[in-house]
Amino acid sequence: MRYLDNAATTPVRPEVLAAMMPFLTDRFGNPSSHHTVGESAAEALDDARSRVAHMLGMRRSDVVFTSGGTEANNLAVKGIAIAARLGRDARHVVTTPIEHESILESAAHLERVHGFDVTRVPVDAAARVDPEAVAAAVRPDTALVTLGYANNEVGTVQDVAAIVAAVRASARGVPVHVDAVQAAGWLSLSAADLGADAISIAGHKLGAPKGTGALGVRSRIPLEPLLHGGGQENGRRSGTEDVAGAVGLATALELAEAERAADADAVTELRAAFIAEVLRTVPSARLTGHPEHRLPGTASFTFAGTSGEAVLLELERRGIVSSSGSACAAGSDEPSHVLLAMGIPAEVAQTAVRFTFAHGTRGPMDAVAAAVAASVAAVNP
Repeated sequence: MRYLDNAATTPVRPEVLAAMMPFLTDRFGNPSSHHTVGESAAEALDDARSRVAHMLGMRRSDVVFTSGGTEANNLAVKGIAIAARLGRDARHVVTTPIEHESILESAAHLERVHGFDVTRVPVDAAARVDPEAVAAAVRPDTALVTLGYANNEVGTVQDVAAIVAAVRASARGVPVHVDAVQAAGWLSLSAADLGADAISIAGHKLGAPKGTGALGVRSRIPLEPLLHGGGQENGRRSGTEDVAGAVGLATALELAEAERAADADAVTELRAAFIAEVLRTVPSARLTGHPEHRLPGTASFTFAGTSGEAVLLELERRGIVSSSGSACAAGSDEPSHVLLAMGIPAEVAQTAVRFTFAHGTRGPMDAVAAAVAASVAAVNP
Protein backbone atom coordinates (compact mmCIF):
# COMPACT_ATOMS: atom_id res chain seq x y z
CA MET A 1 0.00 0.00 0.00
CA ARG A 2 1.17 3.53 -0.83
CA TYR A 3 -0.22 6.05 1.67
CA LEU A 4 -0.67 9.50 0.07
CA ASP A 5 -3.05 11.16 2.51
CA ASN A 6 -0.51 12.78 4.80
CA ALA A 7 -2.43 16.07 4.94
CA ALA A 8 -5.08 14.13 6.88
CA THR A 9 -2.62 12.57 9.33
CA THR A 10 0.85 11.07 9.56
CA PRO A 11 2.29 8.12 11.50
CA VAL A 12 4.00 8.88 14.79
CA ARG A 13 7.75 9.09 14.32
CA PRO A 14 9.79 6.59 16.38
CA GLU A 15 11.88 9.42 17.84
CA VAL A 16 8.72 11.17 18.99
CA LEU A 17 7.33 8.03 20.59
CA ALA A 18 10.64 7.44 22.40
CA ALA A 19 10.66 11.01 23.73
CA MET A 20 7.08 10.65 24.98
CA MET A 21 7.43 7.23 26.61
CA PRO A 22 8.86 8.32 29.99
CA PHE A 23 5.86 10.59 30.52
CA LEU A 24 3.46 7.76 29.78
CA THR A 25 5.23 5.47 32.29
CA ASP A 26 7.62 6.50 35.09
CA ARG A 27 7.23 10.29 34.89
CA PHE A 28 3.43 10.25 34.79
CA GLY A 29 2.79 13.03 37.30
CA ASN A 30 0.30 15.88 37.12
CA PRO A 31 2.37 19.03 36.47
CA SER A 32 0.13 21.01 38.85
CA SER A 33 0.94 18.72 41.79
CA HIS A 34 3.37 20.07 44.40
CA HIS A 35 5.52 17.00 44.97
CA THR A 36 8.53 15.49 43.24
CA VAL A 37 6.53 13.43 40.76
CA GLY A 38 4.47 16.45 39.72
CA GLU A 39 7.49 18.73 39.64
CA SER A 40 9.28 16.34 37.30
CA ALA A 41 6.33 16.53 34.91
CA ALA A 42 6.18 20.31 35.25
CA GLU A 43 9.85 20.61 34.31
CA ALA A 44 9.25 18.54 31.17
CA LEU A 45 6.20 20.64 30.27
CA ASP A 46 8.16 23.88 30.69
CA ASP A 47 10.95 22.50 28.54
CA ALA A 48 8.49 21.46 25.81
CA ARG A 49 6.88 24.89 25.93
CA SER A 50 10.26 26.58 25.49
CA ARG A 51 11.09 24.33 22.53
CA VAL A 52 7.79 25.00 20.77
CA ALA A 53 8.14 28.72 21.46
CA HIS A 54 11.59 28.66 19.86
CA MET A 55 10.18 26.99 16.74
CA LEU A 56 7.48 29.68 16.51
CA GLY A 57 9.84 32.56 17.28
CA MET A 58 7.78 33.48 20.33
CA ARG A 59 8.20 33.62 24.09
CA ARG A 60 7.59 30.58 26.27
CA SER A 61 4.63 32.35 27.89
CA ASP A 62 3.02 32.77 24.45
CA VAL A 63 2.49 29.02 23.93
CA VAL A 64 -0.83 27.40 24.86
CA PHE A 65 -0.92 23.63 24.44
CA THR A 66 -4.19 22.35 22.95
CA SER A 67 -5.80 19.10 21.82
CA GLY A 68 -4.94 19.85 18.19
CA GLY A 69 -5.36 22.32 15.35
CA THR A 70 -9.15 22.57 15.61
CA GLU A 71 -9.01 23.62 19.25
CA ALA A 72 -6.11 25.99 18.55
CA ASN A 73 -8.10 27.67 15.77
CA ASN A 74 -11.23 27.87 17.91
CA LEU A 75 -9.27 29.40 20.76
CA ALA A 76 -7.63 31.93 18.46
CA VAL A 77 -10.76 33.02 16.59
CA LYS A 78 -13.27 32.98 19.44
CA GLY A 79 -10.84 33.83 22.21
CA ILE A 80 -9.26 36.86 20.55
CA ALA A 81 -12.53 38.14 19.06
CA ILE A 82 -14.58 37.84 22.25
CA ALA A 83 -11.81 39.46 24.30
CA ALA A 84 -11.74 42.34 21.80
CA ARG A 85 -15.51 42.71 22.04
CA LEU A 86 -15.32 42.85 25.82
CA GLY A 87 -12.34 45.21 25.81
CA ARG A 88 -13.10 47.68 23.02
CA ASP A 89 -16.48 46.64 21.65
CA ALA A 90 -14.93 45.27 18.45
CA ARG A 91 -17.44 43.07 16.60
CA HIS A 92 -15.93 42.34 13.19
CA VAL A 93 -13.74 39.51 11.86
CA VAL A 94 -11.99 39.24 8.49
CA THR A 95 -11.27 35.85 6.93
CA THR A 96 -11.58 34.07 3.55
CA PRO A 97 -14.10 31.50 2.26
CA ILE A 98 -11.47 28.75 1.79
CA GLU A 99 -10.47 28.28 5.41
CA HIS A 100 -10.54 25.08 7.41
CA GLU A 101 -13.94 24.35 8.96
CA SER A 102 -12.58 25.11 12.42
CA ILE A 103 -12.07 28.73 11.39
CA LEU A 104 -15.21 29.09 9.28
CA GLU A 105 -17.45 27.55 11.94
CA SER A 106 -15.83 29.60 14.70
CA ALA A 107 -16.52 32.75 12.68
CA ALA A 108 -20.09 31.61 12.08
CA HIS A 109 -20.48 31.04 15.84
CA LEU A 110 -19.37 34.60 16.48
CA GLU A 111 -22.01 35.82 14.02
CA ARG A 112 -24.79 33.64 15.37
CA VAL A 113 -24.18 33.86 19.12
CA HIS A 114 -22.19 37.04 19.71
CA GLY A 115 -23.52 39.40 17.04
CA PHE A 116 -20.30 39.79 15.05
CA ASP A 117 -20.03 40.78 11.40
CA VAL A 118 -17.75 38.54 9.35
CA THR A 119 -16.15 39.62 6.07
CA ARG A 120 -15.01 36.74 3.87
CA VAL A 121 -12.55 38.18 1.35
CA PRO A 122 -12.78 36.35 -2.01
CA VAL A 123 -9.87 34.36 -3.44
CA ASP A 124 -8.80 33.98 -7.06
CA ALA A 125 -8.99 30.87 -9.22
CA ALA A 126 -5.74 29.59 -7.69
CA ALA A 127 -7.02 30.10 -4.10
CA ARG A 128 -4.82 33.13 -3.39
CA VAL A 129 -6.15 36.17 -1.58
CA ASP A 130 -5.03 39.70 -2.44
CA PRO A 131 -3.25 41.28 0.56
CA GLU A 132 -4.68 44.70 -0.30
CA ALA A 133 -8.19 43.26 -0.40
CA VAL A 134 -7.70 41.86 3.09
CA ALA A 135 -6.45 45.22 4.32
CA ALA A 136 -9.37 47.01 2.66
CA ALA A 137 -11.79 44.78 4.58
CA VAL A 138 -10.42 45.90 7.95
CA ARG A 139 -12.67 48.35 9.82
CA PRO A 140 -12.28 50.42 12.99
CA ASP A 141 -14.22 47.73 14.87
CA THR A 142 -12.24 44.76 13.46
CA ALA A 143 -11.31 42.37 16.25
CA LEU A 144 -9.26 39.90 14.22
CA VAL A 145 -7.94 38.89 10.81
CA THR A 146 -7.67 35.09 10.52
CA LEU A 147 -6.50 33.02 7.56
CA GLY A 148 -4.66 29.85 6.60
CA TYR A 149 -0.98 29.86 5.73
CA ALA A 150 -1.46 26.92 3.34
CA ASN A 151 -4.78 25.48 2.23
CA ASN A 152 -5.53 21.99 3.45
CA GLU A 153 -7.28 20.88 0.25
CA VAL A 154 -5.38 22.36 -2.68
CA GLY A 155 -2.09 23.29 -1.01
CA THR A 156 -2.02 26.95 -2.08
CA VAL A 157 0.33 29.02 0.08
CA GLN A 158 -0.66 32.58 0.98
CA ASP A 159 1.81 35.46 1.14
CA VAL A 160 1.22 35.88 4.84
CA ALA A 161 3.99 38.43 5.38
CA ALA A 162 2.50 40.68 2.67
CA ILE A 163 -1.00 40.26 4.11
CA VAL A 164 0.16 41.16 7.61
CA ALA A 165 2.11 44.16 6.30
CA ALA A 166 -0.95 45.40 4.41
CA VAL A 167 -3.15 45.01 7.49
CA ARG A 168 -0.60 46.84 9.66
CA ALA A 169 -0.44 49.70 7.16
CA SER A 170 -4.23 49.92 7.09
CA ALA A 171 -4.98 49.64 10.79
CA ARG A 172 -2.44 49.27 13.55
CA GLY A 173 -3.36 47.08 16.45
CA VAL A 174 -5.60 44.55 14.66
CA PRO A 175 -4.33 41.04 15.54
CA VAL A 176 -3.60 38.59 12.73
CA HIS A 177 -4.02 34.86 13.34
CA VAL A 178 -2.46 32.31 10.99
CA ASP A 179 -3.61 28.70 10.75
CA ALA A 180 -0.29 26.99 10.08
CA VAL A 181 -1.50 23.42 10.61
CA GLN A 182 -0.70 22.31 7.05
CA ALA A 183 2.37 24.52 6.70
CA ALA A 184 4.20 23.12 9.73
CA GLY A 185 7.23 21.13 8.67
CA TRP A 186 7.18 22.52 5.13
CA LEU A 187 7.43 26.31 5.61
CA SER A 188 8.95 28.68 8.13
CA LEU A 189 6.78 29.12 11.24
CA SER A 190 8.74 32.06 12.59
CA ALA A 191 6.42 34.78 13.83
CA ALA A 192 9.14 37.26 12.92
CA ASP A 193 9.06 36.11 9.28
CA LEU A 194 5.26 36.04 9.12
CA GLY A 195 4.53 39.05 11.31
CA ALA A 196 1.64 37.14 12.87
CA ASP A 197 0.27 37.64 16.37
CA ALA A 198 -1.09 34.11 16.72
CA ILE A 199 -0.15 30.80 15.03
CA SER A 200 -1.96 27.44 15.23
CA ILE A 201 -0.24 24.08 14.77
CA ALA A 202 -1.23 20.40 15.09
CA GLY A 203 1.13 17.58 15.96
CA HIS A 204 -0.40 14.78 13.92
CA LYS A 205 0.46 16.49 10.63
CA LEU A 206 4.19 16.08 11.25
CA GLY A 207 4.78 12.89 13.18
CA ALA A 208 3.36 13.56 16.65
CA PRO A 209 0.20 11.84 17.92
CA LYS A 210 -3.35 12.94 17.19
CA GLY A 211 -4.69 15.10 19.99
CA THR A 212 -1.59 17.30 20.24
CA GLY A 213 -1.31 20.90 19.16
CA ALA A 214 -0.61 24.43 20.25
CA LEU A 215 -1.60 28.03 19.77
CA GLY A 216 1.21 30.54 19.90
CA VAL A 217 -0.39 33.86 20.81
CA ARG A 218 1.43 36.99 21.90
CA SER A 219 0.92 37.58 25.62
CA ARG A 220 -0.08 41.18 24.89
CA ILE A 221 -3.12 39.96 22.91
CA PRO A 222 -6.17 39.64 25.18
CA LEU A 223 -7.54 36.08 24.97
CA GLU A 224 -10.82 34.87 26.44
CA PRO A 225 -10.43 31.16 27.37
CA LEU A 226 -12.81 28.57 25.98
CA LEU A 227 -12.17 26.08 28.79
CA HIS A 228 -12.57 27.17 32.39
CA GLY A 229 -11.50 25.40 35.53
CA GLY A 230 -8.11 25.12 37.17
CA GLY A 231 -6.44 27.96 35.28
CA GLN A 232 -3.72 25.94 33.58
CA GLU A 233 -1.78 27.36 30.61
CA ASN A 234 -1.50 30.75 32.31
CA GLY A 235 -5.27 30.87 32.67
CA ARG A 236 -5.87 30.56 28.94
CA ARG A 237 -6.77 26.87 28.71
CA SER A 238 -7.85 24.97 31.81
CA GLY A 239 -7.40 21.22 32.14
CA THR A 240 -4.61 18.91 33.23
CA GLU A 241 -1.90 19.20 30.61
CA ASP A 242 -0.88 16.30 28.38
CA VAL A 243 2.81 16.33 29.23
CA ALA A 244 3.68 13.44 26.94
CA GLY A 245 1.79 15.08 24.07
CA ALA A 246 3.57 18.39 24.62
CA VAL A 247 6.96 16.65 24.59
CA GLY A 248 5.96 14.75 21.44
CA LEU A 249 4.87 17.94 19.69
CA ALA A 250 8.10 19.73 20.57
CA THR A 251 10.18 16.80 19.36
CA ALA A 252 8.27 16.48 16.07
CA LEU A 253 8.62 20.21 15.39
CA GLU A 254 12.36 20.14 16.00
CA LEU A 255 12.87 17.13 13.77
CA ALA A 256 10.79 18.66 10.98
CA GLU A 257 12.63 21.97 11.19
CA ALA A 258 16.03 20.27 11.06
CA GLU A 259 15.00 18.43 7.90
CA ARG A 260 12.79 21.10 6.37
CA ALA A 261 15.00 22.78 3.76
CA ALA A 262 16.38 19.62 2.16
CA ASP A 263 13.11 17.73 2.50
CA ALA A 264 11.00 20.48 0.97
CA ASP A 265 13.28 20.78 -2.06
CA ALA A 266 13.32 17.03 -2.69
CA VAL A 267 9.57 16.55 -2.27
CA THR A 268 8.81 19.62 -4.41
CA GLU A 269 10.80 18.11 -7.28
CA LEU A 270 9.05 14.77 -6.89
CA ARG A 271 5.61 16.39 -6.66
CA ALA A 272 6.22 18.54 -9.75
CA ALA A 273 7.16 15.47 -11.79
CA PHE A 274 4.08 13.63 -10.54
CA ILE A 275 1.78 16.52 -11.49
CA ALA A 276 3.32 16.73 -14.95
CA GLU A 277 2.87 13.00 -15.52
CA VAL A 278 -0.77 13.00 -14.39
CA LEU A 279 -1.58 15.97 -16.61
CA ARG A 280 0.19 14.25 -19.52
CA THR A 281 -1.54 10.90 -19.17
CA VAL A 282 -5.05 11.86 -17.99
CA PRO A 283 -6.83 14.13 -20.51
CA SER A 284 -9.53 15.19 -18.03
CA ALA A 285 -7.08 16.09 -15.23
CA ARG A 286 -6.93 19.69 -14.09
CA LEU A 287 -4.58 20.86 -11.37
CA THR A 288 -6.27 22.75 -8.54
CA GLY A 289 -4.49 25.37 -6.47
CA HIS A 290 -1.62 27.63 -7.41
CA PRO A 291 0.89 26.01 -9.81
CA GLU A 292 3.89 27.53 -7.99
CA HIS A 293 2.83 28.87 -4.60
CA ARG A 294 1.82 25.51 -3.16
CA LEU A 295 2.98 23.13 -0.44
CA PRO A 296 5.83 20.83 -1.48
CA GLY A 297 3.81 17.70 -0.75
CA THR A 298 0.39 18.53 -2.20
CA ALA A 299 -0.92 17.60 -5.67
CA SER A 300 -4.66 18.04 -6.15
CA PHE A 301 -6.75 17.51 -9.27
CA THR A 302 -10.25 17.39 -10.64
CA PHE A 303 -11.17 14.72 -13.18
CA ALA A 304 -14.23 16.06 -15.03
CA GLY A 305 -16.75 13.43 -16.03
CA THR A 306 -15.89 11.10 -13.15
CA SER A 307 -16.82 10.71 -9.51
CA GLY A 308 -14.00 11.57 -7.14
CA GLU A 309 -15.12 8.88 -4.71
CA ALA A 310 -15.16 6.28 -7.49
CA VAL A 311 -11.63 7.23 -8.50
CA LEU A 312 -10.52 6.90 -4.88
CA LEU A 313 -11.96 3.39 -4.66
CA GLU A 314 -10.18 2.39 -7.87
CA LEU A 315 -6.94 3.83 -6.57
CA GLU A 316 -7.24 1.87 -3.34
CA ARG A 317 -7.83 -1.31 -5.35
CA ARG A 318 -4.46 -0.56 -6.91
CA GLY A 319 -2.79 0.02 -3.55
CA ILE A 320 -2.90 3.84 -3.51
CA VAL A 321 -4.55 5.58 -0.54
CA SER A 322 -5.48 9.23 -1.10
CA SER A 323 -8.50 11.47 -0.45
CA SER A 324 -11.02 13.77 -2.05
CA GLY A 325 -10.04 16.72 0.14
CA SER A 326 -10.28 17.61 3.81
CA ALA A 327 -10.61 14.62 6.16
CA CYS A 328 -12.97 16.77 8.25
CA ALA A 329 -15.49 16.70 5.38
CA ALA A 330 -15.02 13.03 4.45
CA GLY A 331 -18.28 11.28 3.63
CA SER A 332 -20.08 14.48 2.69
CA ASP A 333 -21.90 14.62 -0.64
CA GLU A 334 -21.44 18.38 -0.82
CA PRO A 335 -18.78 19.77 -3.16
CA SER A 336 -15.72 21.31 -1.53
CA HIS A 337 -16.30 24.85 -0.28
CA VAL A 338 -12.69 25.58 -1.23
CA LEU A 339 -13.14 24.59 -4.87
CA LEU A 340 -16.47 26.43 -5.10
CA ALA A 341 -14.82 29.59 -3.76
CA MET A 342 -12.17 29.21 -6.49
CA GLY A 343 -14.94 29.32 -9.12
CA ILE A 344 -14.93 25.62 -9.97
CA PRO A 345 -18.42 24.36 -10.90
CA ALA A 346 -20.06 22.09 -8.33
CA GLU A 347 -20.22 19.09 -10.67
CA VAL A 348 -16.49 19.37 -11.35
CA ALA A 349 -15.63 20.02 -7.70
CA GLN A 350 -17.18 16.66 -6.84
CA THR A 351 -14.50 14.93 -8.95
CA ALA A 352 -11.61 16.20 -6.79
CA VAL A 353 -8.79 13.94 -5.64
CA ARG A 354 -5.89 15.04 -3.42
CA PHE A 355 -2.49 13.37 -3.08
CA THR A 356 -0.31 14.49 -0.18
CA PHE A 357 3.22 13.15 0.25
CA ALA A 358 5.02 12.47 3.50
CA HIS A 359 8.14 14.18 4.69
CA GLY A 360 11.04 12.09 3.47
CA THR A 361 9.21 10.77 0.41
CA ARG A 362 11.73 9.86 -2.28
CA GLY A 363 11.86 7.97 -5.56
CA PRO A 364 9.93 8.30 -8.81
CA MET A 365 6.14 8.45 -8.73
CA ASP A 366 5.59 6.99 -12.19
CA ALA A 367 3.78 3.95 -10.80
CA VAL A 368 1.40 6.17 -8.83
CA ALA A 369 0.72 8.35 -11.87
CA ALA A 370 0.03 5.20 -13.91
CA ALA A 371 -2.41 4.04 -11.23
CA VAL A 372 -4.17 7.41 -11.42
CA ALA A 373 -4.53 7.12 -15.20
CA ALA A 374 -5.82 3.56 -14.92
CA SER A 375 -8.27 4.46 -12.16
CA VAL A 376 -9.73 7.42 -14.05
CA ALA A 377 -10.05 5.29 -17.19
CA ALA A 378 -11.78 2.55 -15.19
CA VAL A 379 -14.56 4.85 -14.00
CA ASN A 380 -14.80 6.84 -17.21
CA PRO A 381 -13.99 4.40 -20.07
